[in-house]
Amino acid sequence: MLTFFFALLLGAFFQQLYNTIDAIIVGRTVGSDALGAVGGSAAMVVNLFLGFFLGLSSGATVVISQFFGAEKRIEIEKAVHTAIAFSIAAGAAITIIGVLITPWIISAMNTPLEQSEAATMYLRIFFLGMIPNLIYNMGAGILRAVGDSRRPLYVLIISCLVNIFLDVLFVIVLGLGRMGDVYGVSGVAIATILSQLVSAIAVVFILVKTDSSYKLDIRKIRIDSEMFSRILRIGIPAGFQTTTYTLSNTLIQSSINSLGKDVASAWAAYGKIDVLFWMTIGALGTVATTFAGQNYGAGKYDRVRSSVRQALIISTIITIPLSTLICLFGDTLFRIFVVEQKVIDIGVQMILYLAPFYITYICVEILAGALRGMGDALIPMLITLCGICVLRVIWVLAVFPLHRSIETIEMSYRVTWCTTSVLFIVYYFVYTKKKRIR
Repeated sequence: MLTFFFALLLGAFFQQLYNTIDAIIVGRTVGSDALGAVGGSAAMVVNLFLGFFLGLSSGATVVISQFFGAEKRIEIEKAVHTAIAFSIAAGAAITIIGVLITPWIISAMNTPLEQSEAATMYLRIFFLGMIPNLIYNMGAGILRAVGDSRRPLYVLIISCLVNIFLDVLFVIVLGLGRMGDVYGVSGVAIATILSQLVSAIAVVFILVKTDSSYKLDIRKIRIDSEMFSRILRIGIPAGFQTTTYTLSNTLIQSSINSLGKDVASAWAAYGKIDVLFWMTIGALGTVATTFAGQNYGAGKYDRVRSSVRQALIISTIITIPLSTLICLFGDTLFRIFVVEQKVIDIGVQMILYLAPFYITYICVEILAGALRGMGDALIPMLITLCGICVLRVIWVLAVFPLHRSIETIEMSYRVTWCTTSVLFIVYYFVYTKKKRIR
């Protein structure tokens, strides 16, 4: 589990590294308004669309991991080709829809006027690269489903290096980014989609060249209706869960935007620091899903419970010192992204308010991942919907208007993390007892 986890974590690190490089270049070259646009409103919209697909793709990951554990080669082949075909179709649909409705979404989120033009430009360019983006994510998910976290890591490293090179080339060398020029975000957007194209080509090459049961044959890429239905049974609840989670965060972003551009810029920069925790817990959630799925498919139920326990222990050991370090060095971390002292002060307050409560979220990610691996996606979706999304929306709509402050918004995270963790703990023990997974 640790070997698999560290490869995933390192992969998540490189995934976030080129996002962070984008933020640093935008924040320090173009300005904090551009950073707020790219890391705030634009990031929320990207997460909304991409998150739904990644939730759907988790259905393919679970199905393939179960078939791989049961050694069913024909079913694996059908699932792989269906998953790639779905990625292409979904990427084309998201590109068209995203380009058309981007201005409306940015306006609906109450994005500050100083940031709206840059956010719109960044998103429209980003959406043009959705097909390779989704192909890479699906291909990497297939590899991880069969226990291969090493080669997706290599692809991410290459993609990250390409993105950094292109960021410097487009924004600094060619001068697409100048302080205060909203068009500066176009350089990092183009660099991002080109690096995603490289990663998509690389992961398809790996799948085509393998001799294992998950080999990809370009001529066989099509949707098998029965397999697609099986993938959707798990993927739709997971996708809906991710989407509703992002929608609640979009409402949060809208409330953040209403507090002014300094708060919006600080929130965007905080998101780049906050991701240190989320990429760690996300990697552990993937570990829990993969190990639970393969062992559940093989009928090794004792190893399912064991993997969940180990994942919870690892996440606790990592989360406590990580949140402590983030709190201690918050000011230094913020100075990486922004230079305005007022924005830095607001951001440090965000860290001190939220980072100590990361520990309350680990059960949500680990237990939800394990339950999806065993094929139960509906109830985890409902728990997340009620415990995080609905409760957070109610909080923002009912409490925030009475106390319009950043602390009120931050408190919604504390409350929803704690509530949802308790719900998942109770349901996990009820589910495993019912299934006799002891």
